[in-house]
Amino acid sequence: MYIKRKIESKILKYLNSPEIIAILGPRQSGKTTVLRRIFESLNSASFISFEDREALGMFEKDIENFISAYVKNKRYLFIDEFQYARAGGKKLKYIFDSHKIKIFISGSSSVDLAVNALKYLVGRIFIFNLYPLDFEEFIGYREKGLVTAYKEMSGGFKALTPVKIGDDLHAKFARLYEEYAIYGGYPRVVLSKNDEEKKEVLKNIYNTYFLREVKDILGLIDDYKLEKLLKGLALQIGNLIEYNELGRLSEYSYPTLKRYINFFEKTFISKLLPPFYKNKRKEIVKNPKVYFFDCGLRNFAANDFRRISERPDGGALLENAVFQQLIKGEYSFNYWRDKYKNEMDFILNLEGGKIAALEIKSRLKNPKLESARNFKKYYPEAEICLLYFNPRGASQDKLGLKFYPVYAV
Repeated sequence: MYIKRKIESKILKYLNSPEIIAILGPRQSGKTTVLRRIFESLNSASFISFEDREALGMFEKDIENFISAYVKNKRYLFIDEFQYARAGGKKLKYIFDSHKIKIFISGSSSVDLAVNALKYLVGRIFIFNLYPLDFEEFIGYREKGLVTAYKEMSGGFKALTPVKIGDDLHAKFARLYEEYAIYGGYPRVVLSKNDEEKKEVLKNIYNTYFLREVKDILGLIDDYKLEKLLKGLALQIGNLIEYNELGRLSEYSYPTLKRYINFFEKTFISKLLPPFYKNKRKEIVKNPKVYFFDCGLRNFAANDFRRISERPDGGALLENAVFQQLIKGEYSFNYWRDKYKNEMDFILNLEGGKIAALEIKSRLKNPKLESARNFKKYYPEAEICLLYFNPRGASQDKLGLKFYPVYAV
């Protein structure tokens, strides 16, 4: 089964531009599938993968033969798994400068691209990130008939206009969103037949990450420490990062800890979210929060696949689900917290200097709004949005709150 990914349309806009197109993203997010779909729609094109050791060896050791085999008399060149070419950038620049051919590459780590390619390809490359499925794409895989209704609803959130949804439709979306928050959006996971198969696929993705990215790039022998660090981060989602606790857990020094946390971000596992502030005396200005790019991989690391209502971190998991949607929606955003522990989950930086503050609630029955009121005092021009999973008991407030289902993002 194949559902068109949104990134395809973005890439095809640059089909006739001279720049190299690079698609980066975690393993099994669908990069190879997208490349092949574009390749199959074109004439006069070559497709190779650098997992093919023979093709990789020719590229690295005999570039002229590589050009004869894959570049000459072609209009398009596709190279999958480009990260395996250690001197890839320099050789790709040679092909780019000496032959009029459109080049597409994919890679599973921005670390490799930065080290091996970018310094040679400045001004010659456009980079696109392909993450696991966003919720709209997820719906397309699971219940395609709901996509139109979802687009209308999410369009309302993007415009910050009221969203109305009936109880029956909400129940359907909430059921799908809970699955999305528990098992994530990796295509192979979404297509799995049952929960046990989903867990097995996530296990494979997790183990492959440690076998490929960790061993290939870092060359770590004691990767059990890195696994402890990853689990520690999984248990801290939605919270201010605790470096001391992570250091004790992983046995890493602070500089090493920072290095590996940055490595997780460059390989699309987790990300630190900095705070939003304008008043250094009253607001948190340094401590970041941590979130995972995919909830399923996070839950595998935390070894917890319970339903949202059955788990103590249900609120944090919903936050992480919204985080992964904001990342995929290419929003500019932060979190907010003042020195009196008032906190808003996410602050969206919108066009024209406007901001919208999001607070995620698993339930709307008697919601605590003290943080929202305090944020409104700091930033009276801000839109305040409450995102709910269970709408029962929703009430209006003098803050002029806007209510949206959590899956509308």
